[in-house]
Amino acid sequence: MTRVIEQRGLYFDELEEDVVYAHRPGRTVTETDNVLFTTMTMNTQALHLDAAWSAGQPFGQRLMNSMFTLATVVGQSVPQLTQGTIIAQLGLTDVSFPHPLYHGDTLYTETVVTGKRLSASRPGQGIVTMKHTGRNQHGDVVALATRSCLMWTREAHVAAQKDNVKGTAQQGTIET
Repeated sequence: MTRVIEQRGLYFDELEEDVVYAHRPGRTVTETDNVLFTTMTMNTQALHLDAAWSAGQPFGQRLMNSMFTLATVVGQSVPQLTQGTIIAQLGLTDVSFPHPLYHGDTLYTETVVTGKRLSASRPGQGIVTMKHTGRNQHGDVVALATRSCLMWTREAHVAAQKDNVKGTAQQGTIET
């Protein structure tokens, strides 16, 4: 029988505080990314869409949509940290964009786990707080965000998967 290794994130028990998780490869962002994301989300801000108007503004060119930047920063962390091991994203705080991201820039993200605790109301699950930092190819910080997630412990997730196969998985609300 062939051994199968499935790519996944880290379980609550595997995440370490005060460690830098560097997510690679980077993502070079394009004009197409910006226009598609901006129009799909109905954000008509001229700073993202109108090259002529933006040329006369303080940055002299269009900026990448900050919500695209935030989504990409979080997305870059998923394969390494939360793919298949997250139960729910609980919130984002302290979001800032200290330097603009432009078409053609490459975005690199790093994450530091700043806190973790087992859930008081959900056995086998824990709350992890992480700080994401997005930088461009020059090292300029273009995005910062603190994110809280409800994560599985390995043991509880294996048990839940067995229950799900048996048809006994439980559903409910999240009380942290």
